[in-house]
Amino acid sequence: MSSSSHEIVLTSSPDGPIIAYDASSGALLARFTGTQSPRQGLTLVGNTLIAASHISSTTASSSIHLYNWWSSTVFHHIPLLEPAAPLIATPDSLYLFAGGISGNIHALSLPSRNVLKEFHAHNSPVSCLKISDDGSLLISGGDDGTIVVIPIFQLVGASTDENACNFILHRFVAHADSVTDITSGNIGLCNSTIISCSLDCTCKFWNLLHGTHLRTVEFPCTVFGVALDPTESEFYAAGLDGFVYKGTMKVESKQLVSRGCEVVKWTQKHDGAVMSLVMMNEGRNLVSAAEDGSVWVWEVTTGQVIMALGSKMGRSISDMVVATGTGISYGKGHGVRMDAESNESGGNWSLGLSGRELSLQVKQTREMEDILSVVAKDRRRAIDMLESAIEMYERLLELILKEAKKGSSNGGE
Repeated sequence: MSSSSHEIVLTSSPDGPIIAYDASSGALLARFTGTQSPRQGLTLVGNTLIAASHISSTTASSSIHLYNWWSSTVFHHIPLLEPAAPLIATPDSLYLFAGGISGNIHALSLPSRNVLKEFHAHNSPVSCLKISDDGSLLISGGDDGTIVVIPIFQLVGASTDENACNFILHRFVAHADSVTDITSGNIGLCNSTIISCSLDCTCKFWNLLHGTHLRTVEFPCTVFGVALDPTESEFYAAGLDGFVYKGTMKVESKQLVSRGCEVVKWTQKHDGAVMSLVMMNEGRNLVSAAEDGSVWVWEVTTGQVIMALGSKMGRSISDMVVATGTGISYGKGHGVRMDAESNESGGNWSLGLSGRELSLQVKQTREMEDILSVVAKDRRRAIDMLESAIEMYERLLELILKEAKKGSSNGGE
């Protein structure tokens, strides 16, 4: 499997540790120890850090563990006041959000690693967190079946005593049971679609800007994860039954729906529930991680498994993420050295941060690539946030006019 950029697959487990695989060769690269992580409890903080929720098996205390790529041990613990599972970081690596069992979302500043504020989002535990592709919106799902959408700039800029209801963009009941995962498209905020899946055996499609329901797709089992291809023409669902399902974003006719042709079940089956799905290799491949410890790479055009990463580790998998880009590299003599027992490829692989021990010329080239990429993303983000702000101000103006009319009518009486 060829790849235009280096990709590393990371899996977490409630039994620990976090394991890193080379997505191209399937080799086991590193073990990050000391974390017992629940579902949705693994995220990347840019290309520099790995963040994982940790719940102690002895004390039940909760914290967030931060790892550097070049060290296998936790370098910083962020204690939390309650057990928290889902984690997500902003694209600029400045903020980290954690969802607690009380329904509160904890907002943390990563440079200082301090908790900025806590706000009540759901009436039951927060089950998943997502940030819109442009980085402007925080989207959360709860065990109560609700979805909440909040502008991040309002959330982190608000005073600690301000009511979170004042800056919630949308709150709606999405499912009859717990929301297990959310993913969003990237074709501008005004046209963006989010997909949510649930224990109620459905995937639902929503307009992100207006929070309106677009479509429901039913499955024969619970769906734990959902992934969207880069062209936003197809989506993939992770089944409790061990199967991966492929569906189309747009159905041409109602006859296809009535015949059950909305989704296709791929033939190969994990021995346990599929917990997470991630697109990689620019949409040419899909990687699936199952509760039985298996991690498979699929070719999306054929729906066939082309590689198994590592081997079953005798542990359940709770979450998976894929690190992509020029900011991550590995090679002999750098980062975390793998011993013979953990290195299944037979080589002396190791994992490290790009430029840490490379030549200055290569480092400067990659830094320039990163800067140009950030500039392009910031331009698109600014346009999308401007469109969002215009829409929100129009809605706010409507509310003000309604209140003004109501006040004048009351005064006339």
